[in-house]
Amino acid sequence: MSEMNAPIPEPGDTAPDFSLPSTSGATITLSAFRKERHVLLAFFPLAFTSTCTEEMCSFSENFEQFAGLDVEVLPISVDATPSLKEYKKVYALKVDLLSDFKRVVSRAYGVLNADRYYANRSYFLIDKAGVIRWAHVETHNGLHRGNAELLEQIAQLTV
Repeated sequence: MSEMNAPIPEPGDTAPDFSLPSTSGATITLSAFRKERHVLLAFFPLAFTSTCTEEMCSFSENFEQFAGLDVEVLPISVDATPSLKEYKKVYALKVDLLSDFKRVVSRAYGVLNADRYYANRSYFLIDKAGVIRWAHVETHNGLHRGNAELLEQIAQLTV
């Protein structure tokens, strides 16, 4: 794949498919969720950093709410799987984390920060048909969307 980012997918676009290793030990393929669950992709820059930790812990705090709305939360970072496993263990995270160590998925979603070589914090809400229904890329990686806003966007899937 090219070293260049693809354009950022927009609502109405089919979500680019991928397969990535996860902290569960399984390889997670996005298209496997089609017709089964909605998916919230949450790209985050790096494990063990303050804003990322706050965000990942909040996903765990509201894990049941997301699951109750038939949403699989898939946080993705460029950290290696062993680092993400330790991160998950240290913070007792309920969500499995995906490793985009080769930066292929970050590029496919147009969110790889070329200067820093990690993904910019961003969100893609994908419905059961595999279509992006909402997308947001933070203007600064020190910011993140709160769960209330994310859950509000998810509620729109059933409207």
